[in-house]
Amino acid sequence: MSHEATNWAIKQRGLKPTTKIVLWHLCDRFNPDYGCFPSQDRLAHDCEISRSTLNDHLGQLEAVGLLRRVPRLDPVTKRQLPTRYILGFEPGFTPVAVVPCPEIGHGEGDGAERLDDADASAGDGMVNSLPCPDFGRGTDAEAVSDFPADPCPENAESRVRNPDTNPVREPLSKPVKEEEGARARAAISDEVFGDLLDALGLDTAALPGWWQGWPPRLHVQRWRDELGLTEAEIIAAAEASREEHPEPPDGPKALDRAMQRAAQRKVEDAGRKRRKPKAPPAPAAKPITDLPAFYAELVNSDRYLPVSAITNTMRDAMLARGLVTAERLRERGVR
Repeated sequence: MSHEATNWAIKQRGLKPTTKIVLWHLCDRFNPDYGCFPSQDRLAHDCEISRSTLNDHLGQLEAVGLLRRVPRLDPVTKRQLPTRYILGFEPGFTPVAVVPCPEIGHGEGDGAERLDDADASAGDGMVNSLPCPDFGRGTDAEAVSDFPADPCPENAESRVRNPDTNPVREPLSKPVKEEEGARARAAISDEVFGDLLDALGLDTAALPGWWQGWPPRLHVQRWRDELGLTEAEIIAAAEASREEHPEPPDGPKALDRAMQRAAQRKVEDAGRKRRKPKAPPAPAAKPITDLPAFYAELVNSDRYLPVSAITNTMRDAMLARGLVTAERLRERGVR
Protein backbone atom coordinates (compact mmCIF):
# COMPACT_ATOMS: atom_id res chain seq x y z
CA MET A 1 0.00 0.00 0.00
CA SER A 2 1.01 3.64 -0.36
CA HIS A 3 0.05 6.36 2.11
CA GLU A 4 0.64 8.96 -0.56
CA ALA A 5 -1.84 7.21 -2.85
CA THR A 6 -4.53 6.76 -0.19
CA ASN A 7 -4.14 10.38 0.95
CA TRP A 8 -4.56 11.48 -2.66
CA ALA A 9 -7.76 9.41 -2.92
CA ILE A 10 -9.19 10.93 0.27
CA LYS A 11 -8.60 14.46 -1.05
CA GLN A 12 -10.71 13.89 -4.17
CA ARG A 13 -14.07 15.68 -4.06
CA GLY A 14 -17.32 15.45 -5.96
CA LEU A 15 -17.45 11.64 -6.09
CA LYS A 16 -20.22 9.35 -4.98
CA PRO A 17 -19.48 7.43 -1.78
CA THR A 18 -19.14 4.06 -3.50
CA THR A 19 -17.03 5.53 -6.28
CA LYS A 20 -14.68 7.04 -3.71
CA ILE A 21 -14.45 3.71 -1.89
CA VAL A 22 -13.40 2.05 -5.15
CA LEU A 23 -10.77 4.75 -5.72
CA TRP A 24 -9.45 4.40 -2.17
CA HIS A 25 -9.07 0.62 -2.46
CA LEU A 26 -7.32 1.05 -5.79
CA CYS A 27 -4.86 3.41 -4.13
CA ASP A 28 -4.53 1.00 -1.21
CA ARG A 29 -3.38 -1.66 -3.70
CA PHE A 30 -0.94 0.73 -5.39
CA ASN A 31 2.75 -0.21 -5.28
CA PRO A 32 5.21 2.64 -5.94
CA ASP A 33 7.54 0.30 -7.85
CA TYR A 34 5.11 -1.87 -9.81
CA GLY A 35 1.91 0.14 -10.02
CA CYS A 36 -1.67 -0.95 -9.35
CA PHE A 37 -3.13 -4.09 -10.90
CA PRO A 38 -5.51 -5.88 -8.48
CA SER A 39 -7.88 -8.45 -9.93
CA GLN A 40 -11.52 -7.54 -10.22
CA ASP A 41 -12.49 -10.30 -7.81
CA ARG A 42 -10.16 -8.90 -5.17
CA LEU A 43 -11.28 -5.32 -5.78
CA ALA A 44 -14.97 -6.25 -5.71
CA HIS A 45 -14.41 -8.19 -2.47
CA ASP A 46 -12.61 -5.24 -0.87
CA CYS A 47 -15.37 -2.80 -1.89
CA GLU A 48 -18.17 -5.29 -1.06
CA ILE A 49 -19.88 -4.77 -4.41
CA SER A 50 -20.49 -6.91 -7.48
CA ARG A 51 -18.12 -6.96 -10.42
CA SER A 52 -20.65 -5.30 -12.69
CA THR A 53 -21.13 -2.45 -10.21
CA LEU A 54 -17.37 -2.20 -9.83
CA ASN A 55 -16.97 -1.70 -13.57
CA ASP A 56 -19.58 1.05 -13.52
CA HIS A 57 -17.65 2.97 -10.87
CA LEU A 58 -14.34 2.36 -12.62
CA GLY A 59 -15.87 3.85 -15.75
CA GLN A 60 -16.96 6.90 -13.76
CA LEU A 61 -13.46 7.35 -12.34
CA GLU A 62 -12.00 7.05 -15.81
CA ALA A 63 -14.53 9.54 -17.17
CA VAL A 64 -13.59 12.21 -14.60
CA GLY A 65 -9.88 11.71 -15.33
CA LEU A 66 -8.76 10.10 -12.06
CA LEU A 67 -7.46 6.86 -13.55
CA ARG A 68 -6.82 5.05 -16.78
CA ARG A 69 -7.37 1.34 -17.40
CA VAL A 70 -4.88 -0.57 -19.52
CA PRO A 71 -5.82 -4.17 -20.38
CA ARG A 72 -2.99 -6.71 -20.26
CA LEU A 73 -2.46 -10.05 -22.02
CA ASP A 74 -0.14 -12.89 -21.13
CA PRO A 75 2.36 -13.18 -24.03
CA VAL A 76 2.41 -16.99 -23.80
CA THR A 77 -1.16 -18.06 -23.10
CA LYS A 78 -2.78 -14.95 -24.60
CA ARG A 79 -5.14 -14.90 -21.65
CA GLN A 80 -6.32 -11.66 -20.12
CA LEU A 81 -4.45 -10.60 -17.00
CA PRO A 82 -5.60 -8.22 -14.27
CA THR A 83 -6.02 -4.74 -15.67
CA ARG A 84 -3.28 -2.17 -15.01
CA TYR A 85 -4.74 0.91 -13.33
CA ILE A 86 -2.75 4.11 -13.89
CA LEU A 87 -3.80 6.58 -11.22
CA GLY A 88 -3.99 10.33 -11.65
CA PHE A 89 -1.01 11.18 -9.43
CA GLU A 90 1.44 8.91 -11.29
CA PRO A 91 4.06 10.64 -13.45
CA GLY A 92 3.12 10.81 -17.12
CA PHE A 93 -0.57 10.17 -16.47
CA THR A 94 -2.83 11.20 -19.34
CA PRO A 95 -6.60 10.91 -18.89
CA VAL A 96 -8.78 9.15 -21.41
CA ALA A 97 -10.24 11.79 -23.73
CA VAL A 98 -11.92 9.81 -26.47
CA VAL A 99 -15.55 9.42 -27.45
CA PRO A 100 -16.70 5.77 -27.27
CA CYS A 101 -18.04 4.22 -30.44
CA PRO A 102 -21.86 3.87 -30.25
CA GLU A 103 -21.75 0.41 -31.83
CA ILE A 104 -19.07 -1.30 -29.78
CA GLY A 105 -18.75 0.95 -26.72
CA HIS A 106 -14.94 1.32 -26.87
CA GLY A 107 -12.83 4.34 -27.67
CA GLU A 108 -10.26 4.63 -30.41
CA GLY A 109 -7.38 4.25 -28.03
CA ASP A 110 -8.28 0.82 -26.66
CA GLY A 111 -5.56 -1.75 -26.63
CA ALA A 112 -3.72 -4.33 -24.57
CA GLU A 113 -0.57 -4.22 -22.51
CA ARG A 114 1.70 -7.27 -22.67
CA LEU A 115 3.07 -8.84 -19.53
CA ASP A 116 6.63 -7.94 -20.47
CA ASP A 117 5.58 -4.29 -20.96
CA ALA A 118 3.97 -3.92 -17.52
CA ASP A 119 6.51 -1.33 -16.43
CA ALA A 120 6.09 0.78 -19.53
CA SER A 121 3.99 3.90 -19.61
CA ALA A 122 0.35 3.95 -20.60
CA GLY A 123 1.06 5.39 -24.03
CA ASP A 124 3.61 2.69 -24.86
CA GLY A 125 1.23 -0.12 -23.90
CA MET A 126 -1.70 0.97 -26.04
CA VAL A 127 -2.45 -0.40 -29.47
CA ASN A 128 -3.93 2.22 -31.76
CA SER A 129 -6.54 0.08 -33.43
CA LEU A 130 -10.30 -0.07 -33.44
CA PRO A 131 -11.75 -2.92 -31.36
CA CYS A 132 -13.41 -5.71 -33.24
CA PRO A 133 -17.20 -5.84 -32.58
CA ASP A 134 -17.03 -9.65 -32.33
CA PHE A 135 -14.63 -9.97 -29.42
CA GLY A 136 -13.69 -6.38 -28.46
CA ARG A 137 -9.90 -6.59 -28.93
CA GLY A 138 -7.84 -5.32 -31.88
CA THR A 139 -8.54 -5.61 -35.59
CA ASP A 140 -7.75 -9.30 -36.09
CA ALA A 141 -10.35 -11.52 -37.66
CA GLU A 142 -10.55 -13.81 -34.64
CA ALA A 143 -9.75 -13.84 -30.94
CA VAL A 144 -6.17 -14.43 -29.83
CA SER A 145 -7.28 -17.05 -27.30
CA ASP A 146 -9.41 -20.13 -27.63
CA PHE A 147 -11.87 -18.98 -24.97
CA PRO A 148 -15.34 -17.58 -25.71
CA ALA A 149 -15.09 -13.95 -26.71
CA ASP A 150 -18.44 -12.62 -25.50
CA PRO A 151 -19.04 -12.89 -21.73
CA CYS A 152 -22.30 -14.57 -20.82
CA PRO A 153 -24.56 -12.52 -18.52
CA GLU A 154 -25.69 -15.75 -16.86
CA ASN A 155 -22.14 -16.71 -15.93
CA ALA A 156 -21.23 -15.77 -12.38
CA GLU A 157 -17.70 -14.86 -13.45
CA SER A 158 -18.89 -12.44 -16.10
CA ARG A 159 -18.39 -8.73 -15.67
CA VAL A 160 -21.34 -8.00 -17.92
CA ARG A 161 -24.84 -7.51 -16.62
CA ASN A 162 -28.13 -6.83 -18.29
CA PRO A 163 -29.52 -3.66 -16.74
CA ASP A 164 -33.24 -3.36 -16.60
CA THR A 165 -34.62 -1.53 -19.61
CA ASN A 166 -37.09 0.18 -17.32
CA PRO A 167 -35.35 0.81 -13.99
CA VAL A 168 -38.33 2.79 -12.70
CA ARG A 169 -40.89 0.16 -11.77
CA GLU A 170 -44.49 1.16 -11.51
CA PRO A 171 -46.31 0.24 -8.29
CA LEU A 172 -48.24 -2.99 -8.64
CA SER A 173 -50.73 -2.43 -5.85
CA LYS A 174 -53.48 -1.06 -8.07
CA PRO A 175 -53.30 -3.72 -10.82
CA VAL A 176 -53.13 -6.48 -8.21
CA LYS A 177 -56.18 -5.12 -6.41
CA GLU A 178 -58.10 -4.81 -9.66
CA GLU A 179 -57.21 -8.39 -10.53
CA GLU A 180 -58.29 -9.67 -7.12
CA GLY A 181 -61.51 -7.70 -7.36
CA ALA A 182 -62.28 -9.23 -10.76
CA ARG A 183 -61.51 -12.69 -9.37
CA ALA A 184 -63.82 -12.09 -6.41
CA ARG A 185 -66.65 -10.91 -8.66
CA ALA A 186 -66.19 -13.98 -10.83
CA ALA A 187 -66.33 -16.28 -7.79
CA ILE A 188 -69.40 -14.68 -6.13
CA SER A 189 -71.87 -13.15 -8.53
CA ASP A 190 -73.52 -9.81 -7.89
CA GLU A 191 -76.91 -11.52 -7.65
CA VAL A 192 -75.81 -13.90 -4.89
CA PHE A 193 -74.01 -11.15 -3.00
CA GLY A 194 -77.09 -8.94 -3.30
CA ASP A 195 -79.33 -11.72 -1.94
CA LEU A 196 -76.95 -12.11 1.00
CA LEU A 197 -77.12 -8.40 1.76
CA ASP A 198 -80.93 -8.51 1.59
CA ALA A 199 -81.01 -11.49 3.95
CA LEU A 200 -78.90 -9.55 6.43
CA GLY A 201 -81.08 -6.46 6.15
CA LEU A 202 -78.34 -4.25 4.72
CA ASP A 203 -79.08 -1.30 2.48
CA THR A 204 -77.06 -1.60 -0.72
CA ALA A 205 -77.12 2.17 -1.13
CA ALA A 206 -75.41 2.78 2.22
CA LEU A 207 -73.23 -0.23 2.96
CA PRO A 208 -70.86 -0.23 5.94
CA GLY A 209 -67.17 -0.11 5.12
CA TRP A 210 -66.60 -3.81 5.87
CA TRP A 211 -69.15 -4.79 3.21
CA GLN A 212 -67.70 -2.66 0.42
CA GLY A 213 -65.27 -3.71 -2.30
CA TRP A 214 -63.96 -7.18 -3.09
CA PRO A 215 -62.76 -8.39 0.39
CA PRO A 216 -66.27 -9.36 1.60
CA ARG A 217 -66.82 -11.34 -1.60
CA LEU A 218 -63.63 -13.28 -0.96
CA HIS A 219 -64.86 -13.92 2.58
CA VAL A 220 -68.11 -15.34 1.23
CA GLN A 221 -66.11 -17.43 -1.22
CA ARG A 222 -64.18 -18.97 1.70
CA TRP A 223 -67.48 -19.94 3.33
CA ARG A 224 -68.35 -21.80 0.17
CA ASP A 225 -64.97 -23.37 -0.63
CA GLU A 226 -63.55 -24.07 2.84
CA LEU A 227 -66.72 -24.83 4.81
CA GLY A 228 -68.48 -26.63 1.96
CA LEU A 229 -71.65 -24.52 2.06
CA THR A 230 -73.68 -23.83 -1.02
CA GLU A 231 -74.81 -20.33 -1.88
CA ALA A 232 -78.38 -21.17 -0.84
CA GLU A 233 -77.15 -22.53 2.51
CA ILE A 234 -75.09 -19.39 3.09
CA ILE A 235 -78.13 -17.20 2.51
CA ALA A 236 -80.26 -19.44 4.76
CA ALA A 237 -77.68 -19.24 7.54
CA ALA A 238 -77.59 -15.45 7.14
CA GLU A 239 -81.38 -15.27 7.47
CA ALA A 240 -81.27 -17.44 10.61
CA SER A 241 -78.58 -15.21 12.09
CA ARG A 242 -80.65 -12.12 11.26
CA GLU A 243 -83.57 -13.56 13.21
CA GLU A 244 -81.38 -14.09 16.27
CA HIS A 245 -79.66 -10.70 16.05
CA PRO A 246 -81.86 -7.72 15.15
CA GLU A 247 -78.94 -5.53 14.14
CA PRO A 248 -77.12 -6.43 10.91
CA PRO A 249 -73.50 -7.55 11.31
CA ASP A 250 -70.74 -5.00 10.90
CA GLY A 251 -68.82 -7.23 8.49
CA PRO A 252 -68.66 -10.75 7.08
CA LYS A 253 -66.29 -11.86 9.82
CA ALA A 254 -69.10 -11.49 12.35
CA LEU A 255 -70.94 -14.33 10.57
CA ASP A 256 -68.07 -16.82 10.74
CA ARG A 257 -69.46 -18.60 13.81
CA ALA A 258 -72.93 -18.88 12.28
CA MET A 259 -71.49 -20.30 9.05
CA GLN A 260 -69.34 -22.77 10.97
CA ARG A 261 -72.38 -24.02 12.88
CA ALA A 262 -74.31 -24.37 9.64
CA ALA A 263 -71.45 -26.38 8.12
CA GLN A 264 -71.29 -28.59 11.22
CA ARG A 265 -75.03 -29.29 11.06
CA LYS A 266 -74.66 -30.16 7.39
CA VAL A 267 -71.94 -32.68 8.16
CA GLU A 268 -73.97 -34.23 10.99
CA ASP A 269 -77.06 -34.55 8.79
CA ALA A 270 -75.03 -36.20 6.06
CA GLY A 271 -73.57 -38.63 8.61
CA ARG A 272 -77.01 -39.63 9.86
CA LYS A 273 -78.16 -40.32 6.33
CA ARG A 274 -75.19 -42.57 5.67
CA ARG A 275 -75.77 -44.70 8.77
CA LYS A 276 -77.39 -48.10 8.26
CA PRO A 277 -80.82 -48.53 9.84
CA LYS A 278 -80.83 -50.69 12.92
CA ALA A 279 -82.23 -54.19 12.55
CA PRO A 280 -85.53 -54.78 14.37
CA PRO A 281 -85.09 -56.56 17.69
CA ALA A 282 -85.69 -60.29 17.74
CA PRO A 283 -89.06 -61.31 19.11
CA ALA A 284 -88.97 -62.37 22.72
CA ALA A 285 -89.08 -66.13 23.31
CA LYS A 286 -92.32 -67.46 24.64
CA PRO A 287 -92.10 -68.89 28.14
CA ILE A 288 -92.27 -72.69 28.43
CA THR A 289 -95.44 -73.61 30.25
CA ASP A 290 -95.64 -77.36 29.50
CA LEU A 291 -92.26 -78.89 30.36
CA PRO A 292 -93.21 -82.56 29.69
CA ALA A 293 -94.40 -81.66 26.18
CA PHE A 294 -91.23 -79.60 25.57
CA TYR A 295 -88.90 -82.45 26.58
CA ALA A 296 -91.02 -85.01 24.75
CA GLU A 297 -90.49 -83.02 21.56
CA LEU A 298 -86.72 -83.16 22.12
CA VAL A 299 -86.80 -86.91 22.76
CA ASN A 300 -88.86 -87.66 19.66
CA SER A 301 -86.68 -85.42 17.44
CA ASP A 302 -83.12 -86.01 16.29
CA ARG A 303 -81.74 -82.89 17.99
CA TYR A 304 -79.03 -83.12 20.56
CA LEU A 305 -80.31 -84.18 23.95
CA PRO A 306 -78.04 -84.40 26.98
CA VAL A 307 -78.74 -87.51 29.05
CA SER A 308 -78.83 -85.52 32.25
CA ALA A 309 -81.51 -83.19 30.87
CA ILE A 310 -84.32 -85.67 31.57
CA THR A 311 -84.89 -86.31 35.24
CA ASN A 312 -86.74 -89.34 36.57
CA THR A 313 -89.73 -87.20 37.45
CA MET A 314 -89.89 -85.76 33.93
CA ARG A 315 -89.51 -89.26 32.44
CA ASP A 316 -92.40 -90.62 34.48
CA ALA A 317 -94.56 -87.62 33.56
CA MET A 318 -93.94 -88.09 29.83
CA LEU A 319 -94.67 -91.85 30.05
CA ALA A 320 -97.81 -91.27 32.10
CA ARG A 321 -99.18 -88.86 29.49
CA GLY A 322 -98.14 -91.10 26.62
CA LEU A 323 -95.96 -88.43 25.04
CA VAL A 324 -93.03 -90.82 24.52
CA THR A 325 -92.44 -94.54 24.58
CA ALA A 326 -90.04 -96.45 26.78
CA GLU A 327 -88.28 -97.81 23.69
CA ARG A 328 -87.66 -94.25 22.39
CA LEU A 329 -86.28 -93.22 25.75
CA ARG A 330 -83.82 -96.14 25.70
CA GLU A 331 -82.75 -95.17 22.16
CA ARG A 332 -82.02 -91.65 23.39
CA GLY A 333 -80.10 -92.98 26.40
CA VAL A 334 -82.68 -92.05 29.03
CA ARG A 335 -83.31 -94.74 31.65
